Amino acid sequence: MIALAALAFTGWYGVHSLAGDENFVVGPRIVGGAQADLPDTPEEWEGRIDYAALDRQFAALTARPEMAGMAVAVIENGKLSFVRTYGVADKSTGAAVTPDTVFRWASVSKTVAGTMAATLASEASVDLEAPVASWPSTLRLPGGAQSRVTLAQLLSHQTGLTKNAYDERLEDGQSPVAVRGQLVAAPLQCQPGTCHTYQNVAFDAASEILAQATNRSYSDLVAERFFLPLDMKSASFGMAGLTGAKNWARPHNGSQVRTLKESYWRVPAAAGVNSNIVDFARWMQATMGDREDVIPASVLKVAQMPRVRTARLYGGPLRQAIEDANYGLGWRSFTYAGRLMRGHSGAVDGFRTTLIFEPQTRTGVVVMWNSNWGRPFRVPFAVFDSYHRQPDSNWLELDDLPEATADAEG
Repeated sequence: MIALAALAFTGWYGVHSLAGDENFVVGPRIVGGAQADLPDTPEEWEGRIDYAALDRQFAALTARPEMAGMAVAVIENGKLSFVRTYGVADKSTGAAVTPDTVFRWASVSKTVAGTMAATLASEASVDLEAPVASWPSTLRLPGGAQSRVTLAQLLSHQTGLTKNAYDERLEDGQSPVAVRGQLVAAPLQCQPGTCHTYQNVAFDAASEILAQATNRSYSDLVAERFFLPLDMKSASFGMAGLTGAKNWARPHNGSQVRTLKESYWRVPAAAGVNSNIVDFARWMQATMGDREDVIPASVLKVAQMPRVRTARLYGGPLRQAIEDANYGLGWRSFTYAGRLMRGHSGAVDGFRTTLIFEPQTRTGVVVMWNSNWGRPFRVPFAVFDSYHRQPDSNWLELDDLPEATADAEG
């Protein structure tokens, strides 16, 4: 049985060496055909939320010239209650987004790294309070701070480096290993361990540490411990994981299809995951606590607990509506309308994603879209207002925008 399980894992995800993770390629063998038994029609939408009204708003939102396509799923009271897709995966062909369309997770990938670190800590495979230098990581911080900054502080962005330090070097094609070494000369925003400063290249040292701790490549580790037991068949790492899917969303900025760049896929812990909307919802459901066989509640508590205060999230009216923002191990938490929320959002060129849930009601929203426009970040808050029967917040109203008569840039 062990041999058969190993064979199944190898056939599904592929296995590769620990040393090869910088240029890794992992992609499942996608099973063709539409998803079965999904609540994707009005007759199947049941619950407190006014799905019909939201569906009309989502359709109007996606019809804007700044958009291409969008996929939304809602877990209500622990149950997958709504799945709907809108618009196109590719404006040049008109191919529609479907529940099988694969998108990038971008920085929502950080929730996977944080949850994996908490999982391994529960098994005594890593010590979250040990300095980063306890492992042979390539991260070098100013003043040798890698000998003082702990793994937990790394995963909660407390390196002290200026925000997004040296991301531009990664975008210019430099190896993340090389860039992590160059961070020794990067400017500091604060003393290491004393404030929150969001990172990608530094954060991805976690992929090296977790791989070393388990003698597995990071991508294989995640596939084996999370994707496979959660039945996330579309989940993958790397650019080839996206483009190798039968149905994948092209990145857009307004009417223009963008050229894919491999940069952020090369930091897998920070931004490396792809999947369709259904598997994105499966991940949220598991991290809400509904799959204790895979991710125990004790692990989620360690991963998601607040460790450092952050600035307010988003911009405009939404920024004013959110309070008490904190960061855990790859997880954000904040309050909205006085209610605790957890999740993360992501953005890379041509793709945006968000995952937000309310632990108390086990209700959450995942959204994926293939454009650079930020308005759909408001979708979860419109859903929560509907669930709690709050007065119309107008989060998705489009009256403040110019009339959609011509192509626009997102």
